[in-house]
Amino acid sequence: MGAFHAYDIRGVYGKDFDRDTAYKVGYFIPELLGAKEVLVGRDCRISSQEIHDALVDGICDAGADVVDMGLCTTPMVYFGTAFYHFKASVQITASHNSAQYNGMKVSRENALPVGLDTGLGQIRQWIDEGRACPVAAGRGVVREKNVIPDYFAFMRRFKGDYSSLNIAFDLSNGMSNLFAKDFFGEGPSYIFDTLDGRFPNHDPNPLVSANVEPLRRLVKEKSADIGVIYDGDADRVMFVDENADFVSPDLVVALMAEYFCDERGERNPRVLQEIRSSKAVAEYLEAYGAEIHTWRVGRAFAAPKLREIDGLWGGELAGHYYFKDFFYSDSGLLSSLIVLRIVARLKKDGRTLSSEMARIAKYRNSGEINFRLEDKSGAMDAVCAHFRSTCGQPQHYMDFDGFRLEYPSWWFNIRPSNTEPYLRFICEASTDEELESRTAEVTELLERDFDARRA
Repeated sequence: MGAFHAYDIRGVYGKDFDRDTAYKVGYFIPELLGAKEVLVGRDCRISSQEIHDALVDGICDAGADVVDMGLCTTPMVYFGTAFYHFKASVQITASHNSAQYNGMKVSRENALPVGLDTGLGQIRQWIDEGRACPVAAGRGVVREKNVIPDYFAFMRRFKGDYSSLNIAFDLSNGMSNLFAKDFFGEGPSYIFDTLDGRFPNHDPNPLVSANVEPLRRLVKEKSADIGVIYDGDADRVMFVDENADFVSPDLVVALMAEYFCDERGERNPRVLQEIRSSKAVAEYLEAYGAEIHTWRVGRAFAAPKLREIDGLWGGELAGHYYFKDFFYSDSGLLSSLIVLRIVARLKKDGRTLSSEMARIAKYRNSGEINFRLEDKSGAMDAVCAHFRSTCGQPQHYMDFDGFRLEYPSWWFNIRPSNTEPYLRFICEASTDEELESRTAEVTELLERDFDARRA
């Protein structure tokens, strides 16, 4: 059951999980979540229909009904779950992973995520134990539901006037094709604007710089004010500025204050960031009187935390942005609607996205570096021990998602990936020289003592 992870079920279909797994997940979800009907959606991957059919069979055999959304984005499923008051939902997707991957994102009432510690682990245990799946006497039925009219009406409340903007979009051959042209029209420039679950142009992961190169070229070619790229299931979005430079997603959390606070007039908001966030985010938001909360990476942790603190918005380095206005869930569409409002306002005032980001960014950042190695726990402990020995006790220390150690002029976070076989390291410093030095120290230690390879 190697496909069961902290956030969701995900892996190479046919290797890490198969049709039988999908069937049993479907069979056990109604009991796990106390649901008499389950909302189901899927992305455009080649294997999604087969997984869908098996999942639906399992739900129906357990005696629950299926409300089938068909092809949809992951945030559409979150919306449907909360808006229509479903107790359970499943989106079939592998999000940003390559075409051979697939998976299932499970949510409970109010679109709260079901992670390994909140239900997926129980399903895995039932499957491992070989628990029987007898067909219920009253087998469930399947009903189709089109949520797009309600979803689009809900989202249009956040749409601004973008008529002054020259926008470039990379739709990644993914699910953002379901909404992009309805919301932004034919005026912007689009690439990879057809649904194709083979992802023939690039993997649907905007965090990999090579995947953003076509958008950067388009921004330059069209002299665009901003470039927008969604991942495969459209729960994430990232941006490049008018110079075609990538905008670090964590800094966008700070930028969003210009919508929530400057435009809407929200005061002293509670804002959620994750453990890898730049120090610049909290420093920028201080001027707005924001109450900053730092927490673990991933929707399984972020969405419940934003609800717990009654936060207004939050975000992650991976390009997930969460909103109280969206049932404390993440949405690539809503995020882009907000950022484009901000950029349109900047342009009206004679400013640019790059100049605004320069006001926020104060530090040099390594970006997340992935190491492939066996002993992740030992490696993390060794890195922390090394810097405690050479730099002394840190000013701030966090240990709820790997480790984050902060020193006066630099900090680092080292954590195991919850979805991929990597140890992830990120470092930020006041100068390029210190950033390069600290990153080199960690790389040397991991390669020497743990036979690590940079991915």
